[in-house]
Amino acid sequence: MRRRTCTLIAVLGCALLAAQTAPNAADKLSVDGDVAAPLSLTLADLARMPRETASLTQMDGSHNTYEGVPLTEILKKAGIPFGKEMHGKALAGYLLAEARDGYQVVFSLGELDPGVGGTRVIVADQIDGKPLPAQQAPIRLVVSSDKRPARSVRMVERLHVVQLRK
Repeated sequence: MRRRTCTLIAVLGCALLAAQTAPNAADKLSVDGDVAAPLSLTLADLARMPRETASLTQMDGSHNTYEGVPLTEILKKAGIPFGKEMHGKALAGYLLAEARDGYQVVFSLGELDPGVGGTRVIVADQIDGKPLPAQQAPIRLVVSSDKRPARSVRMVERLHVVQLRK
């Protein structure tokens, strides 16, 4: 009886570990709203895009290095104009980042443009060279220029673009 119980515990433990590390069908980032080309990006899609690193000081004072895709690259792919086209009506837009747990953060499109506001944000899928831990995964926004990480949204699932003037 004891051996059977130990085997069952081992099997359940392996199943739990596999469930935590296996890709989930919901592990996608959607980019929608007022965009020319809505996107649904998987972790594999993000891995094939241009990559950068960013350091972030956590609430407890520790420092980590995140790796991911510059947010502007994803938004360009969705059809958001940056550079010379970021003026007039384009400045009357914002990005709503939504997390799995309901947390939401807003960025103006102008602040994200490197030539206007220059707020640097990466869409990270790695921390210190490893996949994000479960409490941050599958994707985290990292805003390294903020004084505290309140807009570095963990468990990001959706980026919703709104243009107030069309």
